[in-house]
Amino acid sequence: MDGAGSLTRSLLRSLRPQADLKAAAIGAVVLLREWVQDKHAEARAAAKDKAKAKAKTKAVVEREPPPRVVALVERYLPRRVGISMTVLLLIGSCGFGIVKGGHLQDFITAVSDARNALANSAGFRITSVVINGRKQLTQDEILAIGGVSGRSSLLFLDADAVRDKLKANPWIADATVLKLYPGQLMIELTERKAFALWQEAGRLSVIADDGAVLEPYVSRRFLMLPLVVGKGADTQARDFLALLARYPQVNSITKAAIYVGERRWNLRLKDGLDIRLPEQDVGNALAMLSKLDKEDRLFSRDIVAVDMRLPDRLVVQLSEDAAKAREEQFKDKKKKKAGDSA
Repeated sequence: MDGAGSLTRSLLRSLRPQADLKAAAIGAVVLLREWVQDKHAEARAAAKDKAKAKAKTKAVVEREPPPRVVALVERYLPRRVGISMTVLLLIGSCGFGIVKGGHLQDFITAVSDARNALANSAGFRITSVVINGRKQLTQDEILAIGGVSGRSSLLFLDADAVRDKLKANPWIADATVLKLYPGQLMIELTERKAFALWQEAGRLSVIADDGAVLEPYVSRRFLMLPLVVGKGADTQARDFLALLARYPQVNSITKAAIYVGERRWNLRLKDGLDIRLPEQDVGNALAMLSKLDKEDRLFSRDIVAVDMRLPDRLVVQLSEDAAKAREEQFKDKKKKKAGDSA
């Protein structure tokens, strides 16, 4: 019994190495087969990829070549230039729409108001306004002319633009605009003075001594200004009125100075008498008028016009009543003379 058991164990020990070799051989065969299958699969995949690439290349090659201009653009323009051009096109379209629709000023105003609001919130609001030299215009009128409103900020206020707007107003001869941070605006003005009233083509205006039209005549505060009439009288008034002022005998009773043909002056006196002055030597003519009135009370006589245009004579035109009376007087003298002769 013990001998048989020993024999069996010896036989099993002799057969075990053979079994292990067989199992190892089977495993090696399985691995080799899987490796071959993997290689075949990789080869097939590579072949498919190569075929796809070849087909793609063939498709690209067979595509019709682009125009020469397009090819040059694709070759030399930087990347993303198409996006940039699209953005610019959209911006340009918006800008064109704003301008074409008449909304440009509204758009500019909106942008200006937005930036001024930011500046005001940052502490650059205009809190104090000092205006020196104003006489005819109010502070509100000056600020409105300069384009300064309650929404304006000192930071974004263009002092030069405000000055140009102020000087464009006929009342303002010169202006200085100063920004004193953080919130004070100072304006220095040199205003023109109202010099005379000018009537031309049925319009009555207030003018300065340089002839600049300050405003239409609507206020009675300018009623006492001298009146000049006619085309060109606005620019010639300063010199003529200065000359007329040297002869108070005439100046004090003058209602209007009329510039005739842009060459010479007539005077219309307060009682309606017309004085026709010469083109030259106006000062001598005015001196003669003063002398005649002082010595002969010329302006108190029953006359309607004095013509001084001829250098060697003075022509007086009588009124209608004076002319009739003179004619009757002349007839009476003629009859009397005829009776005396008889």
